[in-house]
Amino acid sequence: MGHVFLFLVGFGLAVTGGVTVIAYLNFLPAGISWADYFLFISGRIECYFLPIGILLMAVVLFRYPN
Repeated sequence: MGHVFLFLVGFGLAVTGGVTVIAYLNFLPAGISWADYFLFISGRIECYFLPIGILLMAVVLFRYPN
């Protein structure tokens, strides 16, 4: 049961981070370069939820007993 909970937490974090990163892509048509975009999202804490969630899901899947 704990594995399922941790997987769902990781999934929720990944979805939150992914939606945020995609939402910030709307800055590109406003004239911001890709370098400025990556500098901007590297300073936003909610954008780190995507890799943390993917990592958490990967760890849970790796440790899940067969």
